[in-house]
Amino acid sequence: MSLLISVSPSGDGWVVESDLPPFVQRFPSGGVAETAARGLARRRADSGQDAELHIYLRGGALAGVVHYPAQFRATT
Repeated sequence: MSLLISVSPSGDGWVVESDLPPFVQRFPSGGVAETAARGLARRRADSGQDAELHIYLRGGALAGVVHYPAQFRATT
């Protein structure tokens, strides 16, 4: 199951939301929010689970989707 993470405008700032576990983080700018969301997605992938990042524009249109596939490491 992929973790869905989104970055979207909210009032005068931006929010990062995910569905597992449910949470919302608020940021003053879209760039800071996107950086935080990408970090969350990379950590999820590094832990061996897929993540999908949806980035929305100020007008609400979907700007892009980035997939972070699970990273598997060989154990010895």
